[in-house]
Amino acid sequence: MCTAATYKTKDFYFGRTLDYEFSYGDEIAITPRNYCFDFRSIGRMETHYAMIGMAHVVEDYPLYYDGVNEKGLGMAGLNFVGNAEYKDEVPDKDNVAVFEFIPWILAQCATVKEARVLLEKINLDNTAFNAELPVASLHWIIADSTEAITVESVKEGIRVYDNPAGVLTNNPPFDQQMFQLNNYMNLSIRNPENHFSPKLPLHAYSRGMGALGLPGDLSSQSRFVRVAFVKMNSISGDSEAESVSQFFHILGSVDQQRGCCLVGEDEYEITIYTSCCNADKGIYYYTSYDNHQISGVDMHKEDLDGTELFRYSLIQGEQIRMQN
Repeated sequence: MCTAATYKTKDFYFGRTLDYEFSYGDEIAITPRNYCFDFRSIGRMETHYAMIGMAHVVEDYPLYYDGVNEKGLGMAGLNFVGNAEYKDEVPDKDNVAVFEFIPWILAQCATVKEARVLLEKINLDNTAFNAELPVASLHWIIADSTEAITVESVKEGIRVYDNPAGVLTNNPPFDQQMFQLNNYMNLSIRNPENHFSPKLPLHAYSRGMGALGLPGDLSSQSRFVRVAFVKMNSISGDSEAESVSQFFHILGSVDQQRGCCLVGEDEYEITIYTSCCNADKGIYYYTSYDNHQISGVDMHKEDLDGTELFRYSLIQGEQIRMQN
């Protein structure tokens, strides 16, 4: 299970948590402009926008979980099990495999508006990367500094939703996630007033009681509500340090600790990593379950006119700074 969010101060930030019971060996991958993408049905793309993101690299191919391109467009795929449905190849459509979807969009689009144009003629087909990596059940958030959308491939076809919250989790489908926010209109950052009855001397006995009813469990719908509330009410300075710190605090509201979500015998879902991309500057920040120190990779410090991937393994092991 995962959670993605956007955040805007002076710059635009985009990131996510990846929650699962094990890692595939995640790396930060920078794809330069002249790395050749061989799309299964559409053919070769030899030049494109550069991008950076978290990926599982197989056969020198970046299977991106999330990323941003050099123009400031961000995209992430989140589990959508039970609802995602992909078709066979369709004539007169751009047939894109699920694992190709993030690079297909980030390679060509500078804005969500441009992505919408590509989505009008796309078919997400059911081609697997290889026999060991079956097709993942996903839906996606695509965002720039001005707007966000959610893309779902379901039985009825491709659905594209405006995403005014700039948040995405897993199930249910996105329109239902957004509708559920209506149930929480009473939440407030302010202390509540007594509307129960004027005949009873009720009063707030603690700070934060305006948010009574904010769900605290780990279900995807509850995480959607919680991150939407925290993100929409977040305030920070607009410096890089303040903005990045606040973004990690926003997604920290849905951090998953080992032991709280049993998914198999002695297997627990945890927040494997949390990312925060400064989409304007092309800097990918991250923390991992075993390392809470914020680390970063700047795509512009590499040769973005190159042809080979740049790969960075995650820094592992808790970084503790002793003061005496």
